[in-house]
Amino acid sequence: MDSGQAPLALPVRGRRDKVKFYLDEDINPRVAEILSRLGCVATSTQGAGNRGADDDAQMAFAAQIGAAMVTRNRNDYLALTARLFDQGFPHHGIVIVPYSVPADDPAILAKLLHRLAASHPKGLAEYAIVFLKSPGK
Repeated sequence: MDSGQAPLALPVRGRRDKVKFYLDEDINPRVAEILSRLGCVATSTQGAGNRGADDDAQMAFAAQIGAAMVTRNRNDYLALTARLFDQGFPHHGIVIVPYSVPADDPAILAKLLHRLAASHPKGLAEYAIVFLKSPGK
């Protein structure tokens, strides 16, 4: 995963008032649509026109828009978070979605993320790593 290149450094736009979500390519883009209807700020990779971008570029975009990255790609994003921390690059957290959260029903993930946003009204801490729990656990 490590390309040996430093990620693109982008300015962070303002202070976060609440959690914003940027959904990785492995998350159904309908989750962003549902979250938006629930009053959350959410952008999908597809909606941002970033389909096919590598993890470094995805995380740089999330930092640029002040959003936490939502992904099922646990191992790569944990390693990337450690590298960004070591290099001092901006990071608004990652939310790891376990495979036990059904991918075929975007409403379930949207509900879990909406709850997470409600429990963090000022946003996630820098470099935060949140592991979502499966429904019913």
